[in-house]
Amino acid sequence: MGMARLTTMAFHGENMVPPAIELLKRSEADPTDSAALLDLSAIHFLLGHEEAGLAYQERALAQNQVYRDHSETASEDGVRLLAFAAPGNLMSNVPIQFLIENSDIRLDVLYVVPGLDLPERVPAHDMAMVIAGESEPNREVLERIAAFADLWPCPPVLNDPRKVLQLSRDGVSSLLSGVPGIRIPATTRVDPESLARLGRGEIALTDLLPDGSFPVIARPLDSHAGKGLAKLDDPSTIALYLAAQPAEGYYLSSFVDYRGAGGMFRKYRIALIDGKPFVCHMAVSAHWMIHYLNADMRESAEKRAEEAQAFATFDEDFAARHKDAFATMAERIGLDYFAMDCAETPDGDLLVFEADTAMIVHAMDPPDIFPYKAPQMRRIFKAFQDMLRRIKQDKQD
Repeated sequence: MGMARLTTMAFHGENMVPPAIELLKRSEADPTDSAALLDLSAIHFLLGHEEAGLAYQERALAQNQVYRDHSETASEDGVRLLAFAAPGNLMSNVPIQFLIENSDIRLDVLYVVPGLDLPERVPAHDMAMVIAGESEPNREVLERIAAFADLWPCPPVLNDPRKVLQLSRDGVSSLLSGVPGIRIPATTRVDPESLARLGRGEIALTDLLPDGSFPVIARPLDSHAGKGLAKLDDPSTIALYLAAQPAEGYYLSSFVDYRGAGGMFRKYRIALIDGKPFVCHMAVSAHWMIHYLNADMRESAEKRAEEAQAFATFDEDFAARHKDAFATMAERIGLDYFAMDCAETPDGDLLVFEADTAMIVHAMDPPDIFPYKAPQMRRIFKAFQDMLRRIKQDKQD
């Protein structure tokens, strides 16, 4: 069934128990039905059952590492894409199924599993793409892909894994530091003891974060969607934060106040496809920590109207203002496809929060509430698909 179909079902509030029961029956009737196990794994991830999801996934990948995405529109005459994926939850890889939905592109996903050899044979393909995203758990997988990517018998391999490895929060901060028109907070990794010592006044903030000043932003390593994210206004707040958010390590960065018109914060998700920026969403909130689902976009017609206007004018307005910043960013990051969360500072710089390949880009929002979204998402998906078709044509020429 695949990640995109199952995620869409869950997003729209469908009861996931009946398909889970059916998949479980399939796997019990045929223990070699690894596709049923993989779909069962995805359902558990969607329901927040991380441990069960990983267990079913491990059973599936022990039997088979290659899975063909079910698509009624895929064609042998279309692009045949092989994707190198990492084991893990639904945030571990590029949600590529959304990017190619309703197209003639045939997708085979090859999971590169630590401790397991690659399969001797893989489906015929026109090109490969690394869809494993940057994270500490994925580092071993990405390094392994990097070891064979240049030798892969069917080039090209899109999204160079060595460049994906640079997309940690501190890595992106270093890559984009000093770029004219880009503001990116300096970011560093700290261990719990160093953060605790900062809270006790035993060391200065500048010992950990050069040129840093309070307030600062702290988050556990590999956290997403605001989990464990907090603004620490002074050292006295650190002990409580560490008690509430125990972790092996943290990212620490300076806080940037990016309030704009009306005292509101606006955060964009933008995909860069073959170097060209496409806006995926814009969230508007009175709080600095914005995520699309907590910004009340569904409830506010005024916010949706502002987002629709941002979509309609993006190419001539936001993208034009930051044309040079986007171009330099695309060059420095050097990937065929990635996405970024960003904003605009009051003085007009592009404020970059993070860049990654595994950010979700989708067309699941209800069209009756968000009528402007589907056309924009189709435009994004078409740009991605056209990039693949162009690469295939260039290879044939």
